[in-house]
Amino acid sequence: MHVIVGVTGGIAAYKATTLIRLFTEAGHTVKVIPTQNALRFIGATTLEALSHNKVDPDLYTDVDTVKHIELAKSADLIVIAPATASFLARYANGLADDLLSNVLLATIAPVVVAPAMHTEMWNHDSVTQNISTLRNRGVHIIEPASGRLTGQDSGPGRLPEPQEIFDFCMQQLPTNSLKGKKFLVTAGGTQEPIDDVRFIGNRSSGKQGIEIALAAKNRGAEVTLIAANVAELPASLDTVLLANTAAEMKSLLDSEIDEIDCLVMAAAVSDYRAEQITSGKIKKSNTGDRLSLDLVQNPDLLAEVVTRIKSSGRKTLTVGFAAEACDSPKSLEELAIKKLAAKGCDLIVANNVAGGQVFNSDDNQALVISGKGQVVSVGGSKRLVANEIIDIISDMLS
Repeated sequence: MHVIVGVTGGIAAYKATTLIRLFTEAGHTVKVIPTQNALRFIGATTLEALSHNKVDPDLYTDVDTVKHIELAKSADLIVIAPATASFLARYANGLADDLLSNVLLATIAPVVVAPAMHTEMWNHDSVTQNISTLRNRGVHIIEPASGRLTGQDSGPGRLPEPQEIFDFCMQQLPTNSLKGKKFLVTAGGTQEPIDDVRFIGNRSSGKQGIEIALAAKNRGAEVTLIAANVAELPASLDTVLLANTAAEMKSLLDSEIDEIDCLVMAAAVSDYRAEQITSGKIKKSNTGDRLSLDLVQNPDLLAEVVTRIKSSGRKTLTVGFAAEACDSPKSLEELAIKKLAAKGCDLIVANNVAGGQVFNSDDNQALVISGKGQVVSVGGSKRLVANEIIDIISDMLS
């Protein structure tokens, strides 16, 4: 495997030497691209000795080979460690003013970024926004560790140990285990209008469904995402379709369901909708102290789609999601098993949403239960959970 290690100008740059050695000892070909500021902390000679390859960060040498494109195409993985706040801002905004930033804009390889900076900088709104932007583009972010920093202070912002970064990188590599497979994934939460201003909705952010779609894509699958009211969408997926209401999602499912190998219904679909939608805005002056709404039940999209797939005779793997408020893991498992049987799908992913901690969080804890009674507990970042779910799906599809 060909790995590019990008090193930016922070005090933690010295840890990149150990990371480079880990890659070379594992048999990978490593090329190092330091920024000019990185060379203030660590010399090019050291990087060349450890990587066994020439280090030349100048964008304007070897121009006849179009160096940045050649490097971008050669990479199976790019990892930036450490990544400074300045680098994150430039990368998030698409600046291309040195060799490393040009390579990053030209590559289609997975990119892992390991930020390192003082706690106050890591917690700054602009850094948070830049991290969010990169994540939504499919960049893999390894969270900083908490510990002693450059001065006397301690806190989150410390570069994780090289072995941890190496292990994280290995988890992000595409295996092409799903090459040739077609996935249809739903994510987000539907909204049912009451009038032209208000709606009945839920707190689903769509993050878990999007991570599942990206994980399948990274393993070679052709992925269509149906997104309902998701704030930010990844640009790297094959097809992204937008739905607002349950009816709109049903229409898209009906048109996309044929010829797929796996359906993942991660979206939170509203159970009810207003029987009558008021034109304009309902005025408080017209309703008095109370407002009553007549609600009607929406179709059960998961059950309907599973029934349609089974009646067609197609061997499509179906995965449902269940959000339950439970007081114990045992209760969650029991409710999920009942829902699995009621919906008829092959797998169900059950979340305990008591207390609302799962919603809009970057972390998740869930049970994955199969129709054969197998129960697997998954937890961690939603990206990690997505990869664990895709591991299970991949095994079942093979």
